[in-house]
Amino acid sequence: MRVGLYPGTFDPITLGHVDIIRRASMLVDRLVIGVAINRDKGPLFTLEERVAMIEAECAKLSEQTGTEIVAHPFENLLIDCAHDVGATMIIRGLRAVADFEYEYQMVGMNRVLDDSVETVFLMAEAKHQAIASKLVKEIARLDGDVSKFVTPLVNQKLKERLG
Repeated sequence: MRVGLYPGTFDPITLGHVDIIRRASMLVDRLVIGVAINRDKGPLFTLEERVAMIEAECAKLSEQTGTEIVAHPFENLLIDCAHDVGATMIIRGLRAVADFEYEYQMVGMNRVLDDSVETVFLMAEAKHQAIASKLVKEIARLDGDVSKFVTPLVNQKLKERLG
């Protein structure tokens, strides 16, 4: 069984994330969405809320693709999380060259820690390349329309949270 791990904070999950999840699910039999517990980032949504949004969005994708997609909170090293869930592939989404530079360093470190876990980069579709959770939250905080960047469920959750 091919198991992939797609890690992130997903605060909140965006259409860019959903695009990467959909395409990654074609590469594996089981896709684990690693939801990072990063207390330093001060997320807008709780871990439980982020997991619930991911599960709701991924249920549809799982039905469409036939791939098992599960959310898995983690707070340890990414490579240790990969071991915990039995992943042999880490999936990372790229939007721009700046993403690649950071990810390139991460791959190098992870390969030193365990060279049996491969990292696969997927480029976001052009229409999703500018989407970043941080920017979505900023637009939503300033009462802007984020419906082009998130699903209707996430849009509603942002409105509820931010008023």
